Amino acid sequence: MLDIKFIRENADKIKEAIKNKNIDLDLDGLLETDGERVRALQYIEELNAEKNVLNDLIQKSQGDERKTLIEQGKAVKEKMAIAEPEYLEIKKHFDDLMVKVPVIPAEDVPVGKSEKENVEIYTWGEIPKFDFEIKDHIQLGKDLDILDLERGAKVSGYRGYYVKNEGVGLMMGFMMYALQKMISKGYSPMIVPTLVKEFPLFGSGYFKGKEYNPEIDEIYQVASSDKEADGEISRDKKFLVGTAEPSLLAYHSGEVLKEEDLPMKLCGYSQCYRSEIGSYGKDTKGLYRVHEFMKVEQVILSKANIEESDALQQEMVGISKEMHEELGLPYRQLKICTGDMSAGKYKMFDIEAWIPSRNGYGETGSASNFLDWQSRRLNVKYVDKNGKKKYVYMLNNTALASPRTFISIIENYQQADGSVLIPEVLKKYMPEGMEKISRK
Repeated sequence: MLDIKFIRENADKIKEAIKNKNIDLDLDGLLETDGERVRALQYIEELNAEKNVLNDLIQKSQGDERKTLIEQGKAVKEKMAIAEPEYLEIKKHFDDLMVKVPVIPAEDVPVGKSEKENVEIYTWGEIPKFDFEIKDHIQLGKDLDILDLERGAKVSGYRGYYVKNEGVGLMMGFMMYALQKMISKGYSPMIVPTLVKEFPLFGSGYFKGKEYNPEIDEIYQVASSDKEADGEISRDKKFLVGTAEPSLLAYHSGEVLKEEDLPMKLCGYSQCYRSEIGSYGKDTKGLYRVHEFMKVEQVILSKANIEESDALQQEMVGISKEMHEELGLPYRQLKICTGDMSAGKYKMFDIEAWIPSRNGYGETGSASNFLDWQSRRLNVKYVDKNGKKKYVYMLNNTALASPRTFISIIENYQQADGSVLIPEVLKKYMPEGMEKISRK
């Protein structure tokens, strides 16, 4: 969410961002609504001031004068009874429009309408060449008895799965590898809540609008009610997070930090849940697109300095690239175009690992810089050296996520005899230093 003064002063640039990000928003209509909101609020303030003056006069008056003043007070109350609901209706409309206002993307962000216009800026590793007929991760998982999709669907439904036996060691191994990598890079680790209230999801931008919309938001809402400490039924709606990012960003919500504590680097391990309603019919087989998985996420809260936040974003991407290289996974880095970025993003990069069965790359990570768009929603500020309060800048990036990393490893490391080699950096996490997973 942006400051309304900034929006007015940069209307032309924001209109261009609205167009380039494919956002359905009439900025002139928003600014007109803001004018109505300000006028309605001023009118209420004037009525309140008049009411206060009348109350003071009533206390000091008697007889007919007092009766007259009381009648005037009643008239003011009647006006207030009309004005306040009108103001609330205008403000609700204003707020609904404000949450759609996009961040102006960086000048070097490619302008494009969709993911097809993202730009490849870096590649690493040689695409493996196999002298045998390769298997996809579904067949490998079944042959090696490390993946059971049929029983997963039976128990969990569409996109359900079981990871089994040595597959558990492999998957938990690269989760621990990612967590230890983040710690070695100076990120404070957390196991975060995955059941959260509305505000972390709205604040981080996981709702398209001001409130949860099950038709478009790929978030699961928990249907059962909760109880507060006093035993009363909670009025808070609860949701399952799709990543540790909202929980990490909301950790300091409503707080004022110290400049000397920035940048603040956090990493979170969590189970993740996504309804994937916007991807109906896509990647319906295997682990490529599932409803629940594990992930290690990295988050940075930085000073309100674009150059510094740019450098920190590159640092985050660099860690992801380092992990892909140490895992021996060929990958490419994409600079994401305007049409494939959400409203709050200033700049975004994706990492995609090579997946042999797709004969192409698949997204395994994404790094985004939101500037102060999220921190304004979550109300996270810091005091600079001049004593001025500013909103922090917020950045996030995937360290490693479980499904596609698992797919890429077992498919790239498959052997002619049907076995799968274990990447060197993961052997220490496997039972007895296992070097490969073989058929029983």
